[in-house]
Amino acid sequence: MGGDIKMINRTSQQFLLSTIAVLVSSQLWAADAPAQEETKKDALGLERITVTGVARGTRVMDSSVSVSSVSLAELEVSTPRSSAEAFRIIPGMKVESTGGEGNANIAVRGLPVASGGAKFLQIQEDGLPILQFGDIAFGNADIFLRLDSTVQTIESIRGGSASTAASNAPGGIINVISKTGSSDAGSVSTTFGLDYDTFRTDFEYGTSINDSLRFHVGGFVRTGEGPRQAGYDANKGGQVKANITKEFDSGYVRLYFKHLDDKSIGYLPMPMYSDGSSVPGFNAKSDAIQSAYFLSTLSLGADGERRRGDMRDGMNPEVNSVGLEASFDLGNDWQVENRFRFSDVSGNFMAPFPAEVANGADIAASIAGTGAKLIYANGPDAGNPMDGLAMRIHTFDVKMNDFGSIVNDLKLTKTFDDTSVTLGYYNATQNINMTWMWNSYLMEVKGDNAALLDVVAADGTAYSGAGLYGYGVPYWGNCCQRNYDTEYNIKAPYLAVASSFGDLSLDASVRYDSGDASGYYAGNVQSQVDMNLDGVISIPEQSVSSIDNANPQPVNYDWSYTSYSLGANYQFSSDLAAFGRLSHGGRANADRLLFGKVRADGSVAKEDAVDNVDQYELGVKYRYEDLSVFATAFYSETEEQNFEATSQRFFDRKYKAKGIEIESAYFIGDFDFRGNVTWTDAEIAKDALTPDVVGNTPRRQADFIYSLMGRYNFDQGSVGINLIGTTDSYAQDNNGLKFDGYNQVNAFATYNLTQALSVSLNVNNLFDATGITEAEEGSIPDNNIIRARTINGRTTSATLKYEF
Repeated sequence: MGGDIKMINRTSQQFLLSTIAVLVSSQLWAADAPAQEETKKDALGLERITVTGVARGTRVMDSSVSVSSVSLAELEVSTPRSSAEAFRIIPGMKVESTGGEGNANIAVRGLPVASGGAKFLQIQEDGLPILQFGDIAFGNADIFLRLDSTVQTIESIRGGSASTAASNAPGGIINVISKTGSSDAGSVSTTFGLDYDTFRTDFEYGTSINDSLRFHVGGFVRTGEGPRQAGYDANKGGQVKANITKEFDSGYVRLYFKHLDDKSIGYLPMPMYSDGSSVPGFNAKSDAIQSAYFLSTLSLGADGERRRGDMRDGMNPEVNSVGLEASFDLGNDWQVENRFRFSDVSGNFMAPFPAEVANGADIAASIAGTGAKLIYANGPDAGNPMDGLAMRIHTFDVKMNDFGSIVNDLKLTKTFDDTSVTLGYYNATQNINMTWMWNSYLMEVKGDNAALLDVVAADGTAYSGAGLYGYGVPYWGNCCQRNYDTEYNIKAPYLAVASSFGDLSLDASVRYDSGDASGYYAGNVQSQVDMNLDGVISIPEQSVSSIDNANPQPVNYDWSYTSYSLGANYQFSSDLAAFGRLSHGGRANADRLLFGKVRADGSVAKEDAVDNVDQYELGVKYRYEDLSVFATAFYSETEEQNFEATSQRFFDRKYKAKGIEIESAYFIGDFDFRGNVTWTDAEIAKDALTPDVVGNTPRRQADFIYSLMGRYNFDQGSVGINLIGTTDSYAQDNNGLKFDGYNQVNAFATYNLTQALSVSLNVNNLFDATGITEAEEGSIPDNNIIRARTINGRTTSATLKYEF
């Protein structure tokens, strides 16, 4: 097996890939299938008008864009436990959603995820980005997104057309579109866990006030421990969204509002054996490092003040946003559209990270010398010696002081017969103001409420107290007490032209992004501080990390880049079309340049400020009776500058990737089948800092990713199954440690008790599979224990829903 982490046998892998092949080639079945209703004949929505990533609404069959739409019904069958898990069924997306209800890593068609987040992808709500940068350290966009019953659909585009449709999004766009009260309807539903602790109520209602005025309002509230044992209610909070639309003879005006205040547990890598099995006392699929015996941490804040961090905050987004959308026909074939949003965003990120997993005696000796020992600091064995595996914990204690933004996107379109010209101007301001206040603790390796540990030297001297041995992170050179207050301004005029010549459609677009960054940042300084105010300077208090406010460093640089995209689509018949596209795009780098890439005067080298992406695509869209297929071949070359917080490493690389993305749907009688598979061949083409990895496969890049769904519909409800899977991939870029692919089976069933009342059963990871998405180690350590994140074990929930 070597360095492989075995999670699924090869027979199962072959069966699943065969299933994909059957799904894609299911035209063989379609020849004898009876005629279906029109919606079944267009299962992939090739006739719908797409609004994401295009200058103006375009029929998918006429578009040279790889676009997909996910309905609420499809989301239910995929049984997501977080917003990012809902994105797993989008073609071309490799979603690592093992961090909880946020902090997911999302890769698109082989574009890299070197340090987390979704760097080359933009996540939007109602056509505007949640954040301007998809990989802000400890501030991934999905942390500030919650899906609930207010969602109408999720629309996505992949590939180069996104380069000119949005700033900093050359890989793609995911747009979560809200209901607007276009139908007089509402619902209330309650979901509770059958084998894990969760309780949630969703509500939504929309209706017309009169002939020209309508509204929609909804949201959710919830509480519970979550899918892993945390020792406390780790998920608690809710959301309210509302919008009101006024229609006029020539257009409409819509006002949006969103309030989100939710706490969700953040899962970071956990100890497990390199073959994917659990270490004694810690179940990799159901346990968490969080514990009832580890709830608070004391540190110095941004201005040197004593403050306490609450481990129960987890990922705690606090969002208040107001948006305005308007669209009008000005006459004489002129159309104007404007989208505006003001967002007040702040919150916390609090989660324990295992910097080291080793024998407790070895960790004790590294801190207090030969003969040192560990004793339980709390819990049922408090005061007793501890002998076994221990963890050196770093608390990723981050205060997101201000992530607020102001965004406006204005576009004016003129139509000339079969040609439309759109001129637009995008303007945005993004604040990134945060404070890192990390500490170091010792903890036993144990699930279900692990205890903290103290280290005592051979002469009886205490080197820690209440489990804390360092105010800061001395194991990492006290790197990570940081504070920065930066502002990023973006301006982007853009032009798009689309023409039709019979069955041939051509489009071209160009976008010029320019921006500037201003502000300051400060690192750490060590000093002696009586943190607990007991009048005695303990060993940890002899060197306390705080923000070096006496030596702030300026941020003062600008950037610019030009993106362009050219596409063509030819419709051979009403059921067959082919398209091609070439694109050049860019992505400006933000906070990850700080503490290493920003010069003393605040400037940044041009090659560090912007990463460029070149992409080429060829695709085909095909329908035959009840079968629909959307296939795209792609090739990309990507530059990347990045910084990884957990390894304290910078990246300066170029990548190449090629592959094929296939999405298909088929109806037969009362059954419908949907699925997608993406094959990607990616490599590190150049590395200025670590040339040894050139030619290697990028970390966590699988050859195949897939999502398959089958559903049976009957008069009183439906039952379905969804398969999410990936083939094997490497843990790190050195390609030393490989973990095998996995297949996650999710199941869903609903039964209508009455016309308005239904009950549903939802099972995520039905067969309790292990599926590792990432690991800190690049090779197997001597003790055979790695730090990794795996998908959650089986969780089952029931939902009672009333629709009116």
